[in-house]
Amino acid sequence: MRRWRLVLGGGAADGTGCELAGRDAAMDGALGALYGGGDAGKKDRSRDRSGDRSAGLGASAPSVSRWLGDIRKYFPSSVVQVMQRDAIERLGLSTLLLEPEMLEAVEADVHLVGTLLSLNKAMPETTKETARAVVRKVVEDLEKRLATRTRATLTGALDRSARVNRPRHHDIDWNRTIAVNLKNYLPEYKTIVPERLVGYGRASQSVKKEVILCIDQSGSMAASVVYASVFGAVLGSMRSLNTRLVVFDTNVVDLTDQLDDPVDVLFGTQLGGGTDINRALAYCQSQITRPADTIVVLISDLYEGGIRNEMLKRVAAMKASGVQFVTLLALSDEGTPAYDREHAAALSALDAPAFACTPDLFPEVMAAAIEKRPLPIPDMSNRT
Repeated sequence: MRRWRLVLGGGAADGTGCELAGRDAAMDGALGALYGGGDAGKKDRSRDRSGDRSAGLGASAPSVSRWLGDIRKYFPSSVVQVMQRDAIERLGLSTLLLEPEMLEAVEADVHLVGTLLSLNKAMPETTKETARAVVRKVVEDLEKRLATRTRATLTGALDRSARVNRPRHHDIDWNRTIAVNLKNYLPEYKTIVPERLVGYGRASQSVKKEVILCIDQSGSMAASVVYASVFGAVLGSMRSLNTRLVVFDTNVVDLTDQLDDPVDVLFGTQLGGGTDINRALAYCQSQITRPADTIVVLISDLYEGGIRNEMLKRVAAMKASGVQFVTLLALSDEGTPAYDREHAAALSALDAPAFACTPDLFPEVMAAAIEKRPLPIPDMSNRT
C-alpha cells in the first residue's frame, strides 16, 4: 500500500488510506513537486510532519538545486536521470541549466548533454567551462563503455579475409578454432584438443576502408549526435579506417579535423533548425574516392526539408558505385524513434533499409558493412 500510495500521489481519490511520514513523505514531496497535478494535490502531497512544504520547483536556481539534491538522496541514478529529463521538459527548466551552480548539481547523462548542446549558443561564458566539464565526463564514460569492444569487433572484421592456419597466439580466431576442433572434445577433461588453429592474418598498416558518418543535428537527434561523436572518435583512432564526420541541418559542416576530441565535435554542432539531407549527401558523395571501400552511415530521422527525389537518386548512385550505405533512424538506447516512414520505405526499396540501432549493436552493424554481409537489423518492425 505504501508503494501504491507513492505511485498514486495521495489525495481523497487514491483509495489507499495510507499516510506517509519521515523519509517516505520527503520522497513523496520530491515526486509531487515534479508530477503533481493541481495546486490542491500539490499541497496535499508536499506536507510532512515537519510542517508545510511548498510544492513545485519554482523558478529559482536554489529551489531547483535543493530538489536535485533530494532526488539524488532518495532515488537511484537511473531514476534521477529520468526525473531530471522530465523536469526539463515539463517545467521548462532549461534556462536554469545556464547557471554553473545548477550544472554542478545535476546527474549527467546523454540526454542532459543534448540539452546543454541545444543551449550552447545562449550559454554565458561563465557557464561554458562547467558545461564542457559535464559533457566531457559523459563522453569519457561512454568511451570507456564502447571503445574496446568497437575496436576489437572492427579489427576482426577488417582482417577476416586474411586467414592463416599457423597463426601466432595473438592472431588466433578462437571461435573458428573451437568450431573446427569440436570433434576433438575430451569429456573426461572437459576440454578441446586444438589440432588445427585458425587465425587472422596480420593487419596491414594501410587504410583499408573509408567511413563517412553523416549526422542529422536537428533537435530530435540529440542523443544520436552524442553517441555518433564518440564512435567517430573511436573509429578515427583506428589506422585501418579513414573516418570523416559530417553534421548537417540546412547547412553542412565537416568536423573531421576535430575527431580526436569528441567534446570539441559536440560543441561544434548546433542542435535544432531545419534539415537538408540531400545537401549533406551531396557533400559526402563529393568526398568519396574509393567507392568499393567506402561506408556511408546516415544517422537521421529522415524528415527531409530538401529535395526528396534528389536525395534518393544520390543514395542509388552511391550504392551502384559500390558504396556500402547504412541508414540509422537513431543511434541511442531509446525504443522505436519517430521518423518519416515514406522516406524509410523508399530507402528500403533501394536495398538500404532504415532502422534504429543501440550503441551496443553499432559495432556489429559496422562490422557487417565492412565485410559486405547482411546488416544485423535489430528490430524488423522499424522497417517499412
